[in-house]
Amino acid sequence: MSLSTIRVFDASAPWRVSPQVSLRDESFGALAYNHDNRRLVFLKSAQLVALIRQLDGYESVNDALDALIPTGQRERYVKALASLVTSEILCGR
Repeated sequence: MSLSTIRVFDASAPWRVSPQVSLRDESFGALAYNHDNRRLVFLKSAQLVALIRQLDGYESVNDALDALIPTGQRERYVKALASLVTSEILCGR
């Protein structure tokens, strides 16, 4: 990944699953495969999978977290989403 492709995660901004990514449901959550960089990511939480699939329906990640994730678990999901941006599974919209 070059410096020009590094993305900084901002929970106040709108994000979505990258158009180059396929999600496949699994018993543990889902597999996310980026067809551009051939990166395979294991999403080990059904709640995380539901969250990223619904990001398009919210003005920001914070709005999605408010609606879908209990307050005490937000920090965990923010870290997971930031990691998915670094892995190019999520992109800005």
